Amino acid sequence: MDTQFITSLAIILATFALYIFIAIYNKAKETSDFYVAGRGVPPVWNGMAIGADWMSAASFIGMAGTIMMLGYDGLAYIMGWTGGYLLLTFLLAPQLRKSGSYTVPEFIGDRFKSNTALIIAAICTMIISFTYSIGQLSGSGVVIGRLFEIDAKLGTMIGVVLIAIYAAFGGMKGITWTQVAQYIVLIVAYLVPVIFMSLQITGNPLPWLSYGEIVGKLGELDRELGLSEYFAPFEKGTKWQFLALMFTLMAGTAGLPHVIARFYTVSTMKAARWSGAWALLFIALLYFSAPAYAAFSRFILMTQVAGSKIADLPAWTKTWVDTGLLKVADTSGDGILQWNELIIANDIVVMATPEIANLGIFVIGLVAAGAMAAALSTAGGLLIAISSAFAHDIYYRVLKPDATDKQRLKVGRITIVVATLFAGIVALDPPGAITQIVAWAFAIATGTFFPALVLGVWWKRANAQGLIAGLLVGLAVTLSYIFAAKYGGFTILGIIDTGAGVFGAIAAFAANIIVSLATKPPSQEIQDAVINLRYPEQMTYKDGEVYMNE
Repeated sequence: MDTQFITSLAIILATFALYIFIAIYNKAKETSDFYVAGRGVPPVWNGMAIGADWMSAASFIGMAGTIMMLGYDGLAYIMGWTGGYLLLTFLLAPQLRKSGSYTVPEFIGDRFKSNTALIIAAICTMIISFTYSIGQLSGSGVVIGRLFEIDAKLGTMIGVVLIAIYAAFGGMKGITWTQVAQYIVLIVAYLVPVIFMSLQITGNPLPWLSYGEIVGKLGELDRELGLSEYFAPFEKGTKWQFLALMFTLMAGTAGLPHVIARFYTVSTMKAARWSGAWALLFIALLYFSAPAYAAFSRFILMTQVAGSKIADLPAWTKTWVDTGLLKVADTSGDGILQWNELIIANDIVVMATPEIANLGIFVIGLVAAGAMAAALSTAGGLLIAISSAFAHDIYYRVLKPDATDKQRLKVGRITIVVATLFAGIVALDPPGAITQIVAWAFAIATGTFFPALVLGVWWKRANAQGLIAGLLVGLAVTLSYIFAAKYGGFTILGIIDTGAGVFGAIAAFAANIIVSLATKPPSQEIQDAVINLRYPEQMTYKDGEVYMNE
């Protein structure tokens, strides 16, 4: 065994041991622990857990690679995902926390007094979270495949087993504190390489200030090779696609069930707001670094790898070729590797860069541990969302209201294992790159939950019939557009599958409003409850009056 393998494995096993210890120490003993961590998580730690929950394999593994390939057009991912937290923190999170619900479907069921609405919302939650989890399991396959120098598909199956065991065991309480540890691991693992690359290439240890110089040099290299310039806007798609993708990611963030569930784990509305503020800070550390990571990686590949003799390529190329995610082909037959002969998957850029930049075995191992932390942390939150949608919202709220805590926990854990296995099977042959798959999950959330929650919180006239119509129409339009654009080549204004949420949201808002206005308004009690959500906890709105709570 080589030293790099032993070092990487040791770091990953050490972090795994830490996660398992935390999960065991904080094992869920009651349903409130399993679903909302007993509602006692302090805002700073909850913000860190939100950051880990949020920064998935798509952010850690896929985003820098996507920006490296798309250039300017890839910035829609950063602006959309960051802006979405502002929407969620100020528009929905405090109000949803005041509702006292465990899950998004439960809020919808209680707000609209409809089991039908609750069941449809639970199904939407499972579809969104299942789609999202495919990306995480695919990401774990990339990491494990490289570590053991095996096919990424086999790596995915190993990841399935790991994630199923630890998510089923700890529930939300265990996952919350595990995610705090995972955030620390992943952010250190992300910042160390980009700081070292900045020092190596520019002599400046602050990549956020130095990478602009490298972007300028990339433009010169692109002109020499006759490529579209790295920083030229709308070269890989239309401006409508850029705007649609940014809106889809922003609104999808505000409608993601597993992210919203994190705001249910704090004690008050104020704590929910502060959780969002802390999360934005912790997320910004990675998101401000991703463009620098992309620029440095592309620069090193273009100047130190492209132009080399194929016979003299470094050892890292062979190990990545073995995973099936890197292709090196001498199509010109001159024995020299040209830039256009290097086919590198978006999803390996972050993982491969420490080797490409020769940053040392410890950094390579640290990045592998960070990538696994990113995939595990988000997968855990997604699986809890799937579990709660079935075990709490459908099984307990609809099918068996007299179920004991023990029965509900058992059903919740079985649901996690089954969902992980199914997602793992799909992830063996993923239908797209990690960031693309994740963007579909955001599109579905944009077309379903974003309109439902915005109208449910801010429009007292919204009723159950309108809500059901909005969810069904939004889901149908979004899924139809994704399939038509991905497999049929159908687009409107050049908007491809990843921007589908904009059409789903328009259709859902229209259906919800039209049907609500065409049918009987909700009862006065429901309308008062909606207005009450907008006041702080110490106030209650009823019958047109605001009362101070004792």
